[in-house]
Amino acid sequence: MATARMQSYRIHERDIMAHEGAVPTWVWGLLIAAICGVSSAGALFQHVEEIPPLLRASWRLQLTSIVLAPLALFQWRATPDDVKSMFWTKESWLLLLASGLALAAHFGAWVASLDETSLTHSLLFVTAHPLVIVIGMLVLASFHPSVRTPHRTEIYGAMVCFLGAGITLLDNGASQGDQTVTVFGDSLAFLGAVFVVGYIVVGRILRTWMPIFLYAFPVTLIGAIVLLPFSYALETGIADFGAVGWVDSEYFIWFLLLALIAGLLGHTGLNTCLRYISPLVVSTAVTFEPVLGSLIGWLFFDTGIPGTWTWIGGFILMTGLVLVVYTSERVALEKANNQNADAAALD
Repeated sequence: MATARMQSYRIHERDIMAHEGAVPTWVWGLLIAAICGVSSAGALFQHVEEIPPLLRASWRLQLTSIVLAPLALFQWRATPDDVKSMFWTKESWLLLLASGLALAAHFGAWVASLDETSLTHSLLFVTAHPLVIVIGMLVLASFHPSVRTPHRTEIYGAMVCFLGAGITLLDNGASQGDQTVTVFGDSLAFLGAVFVVGYIVVGRILRTWMPIFLYAFPVTLIGAIVLLPFSYALETGIADFGAVGWVDSEYFIWFLLLALIAGLLGHTGLNTCLRYISPLVVSTAVTFEPVLGSLIGWLFFDTGIPGTWTWIGGFILMTGLVLVVYTSERVALEKANNQNADAAALD
């Protein structure tokens, strides 16, 4: 999913400016591996569908937080004292808590959608968060001066997204492998896209000064813990599988793959690529997650072939997302260039 998501990575634009020149070959290989990594999460989650979705989401975040813990500790030792002081402030922890809650809600809704609709539909709708951001800007721009009005092309892209989404819904009731496309499942996936925007917004605030693992570890751990009481209250499987049932040998390998491939390789790999490659390239590449995720599901887990309307509508939806992402990144870059020019003029 991942995921990760890409709107939050704009904070690295200044770093990219400083790394002008030829991009090392290994970075392109890492980008491909990272995109495949985040794209694999949906198929892996669906493969262990006997586990209730909220518990499944918690297990994924639990194991990911364990993987992130030593990396966060290593990063903490090299962190300057002034950053450590900022890390422990009340404001920082309120934001970390908000981000963790948003991450929990995102994973809870998205993993639940994988039980209620096809893999392709779930991936198409959960990756539509750029559309959510455009809608949010339209609503908030007139109320808050810090929120910009969407660019005209972003609005056109959002309209294309709505058209594509509507066409995919014509496959409602069609089967893809063992799953059936449903409007309810697609709505859950889109709700996951809505919740991830909160995670993105907080990330853009904190990641301007907070190192990646010091941000990711507490947020992931909070998300894992928050999901457990909701699973206990809303699901029946926690008594059978246990709160940390991923330690069972039957499930350990799948959740380890989710933590290492989808989490560490996918999300951390994308962050690493952003030190060398423009956010525009990385953001555009991530929009192809539904295609890669569906291909991984078909090749390794026999998830089936999408219906005709899903092919047509999905292509249109992804075209709209690329248009939104491209325009958004160009606007952000132009704004950064203008700010740099103004700063240089003052000097």
